[in-house]
Amino acid sequence: MAIYTVTFKTLINNYASLQLLEQHDIDPGDVVTVAGVNATFNGSRTVYATPEYLFIGVSNEGDLEYDYNQPVPYQIIYALTADNVERSASTGTVTNDLVACTWITATDIEDWLGIGTATAGDAAFLTVCASAANEFCFTRRKIAGYQDLLGTVPNGAVKLGTVQYGGALYRQRGGLQDMATFDGYGVASTNGLNGTIKQLLGIDRPTLA
Repeated sequence: MAIYTVTFKTLINNYASLQLLEQHDIDPGDVVTVAGVNATFNGSRTVYATPEYLFIGVSNEGDLEYDYNQPVPYQIIYALTADNVERSASTGTVTNDLVACTWITATDIEDWLGIGTATAGDAAFLTVCASAANEFCFTRRKIAGYQDLLGTVPNGAVKLGTVQYGGALYRQRGGLQDMATFDGYGVASTNGLNGTIKQLLGIDRPTLA
């Protein structure tokens, strides 16, 4: 969860625009909580757009329009049926209500590793590995340009890539850099992501439509 300070507000043609004080990690489709602006703007809102130019209205076709000669960074826009409000200074906050990514579970990693029945200690560590793999893989795909849902894995390939990364984290347990082993011969490094995991996650290449 992240909280951002609101600096300006606008409402045109039933779309509200809030400019924030700093760069944010909010994407279209995210649900945010607006507070401290006023009764009209406040509430739980679903973000429609995050433009970088001055919002000036809606076209006859329903498209949002901008003045591309006036950069306005750190904006969020959401639908809001109310009277127009001219752009003006504002106070308040926007809270990004993102929850944790839940693409895979500890059981997914356990099955992939073929552990069988995990001990209590192993089960706890598998849970940590699943949480770390979910967050890491979601973030890497987001950086690559994908707009995924936290609670729904995009496809089977991404799920397998996330499971494999979680398995690599588990196998690195007890090692400083590489997989834990009794000798130093023939051990594959787990630093970074191998080619198969990158391929499954669809990262390090342009996002496909």
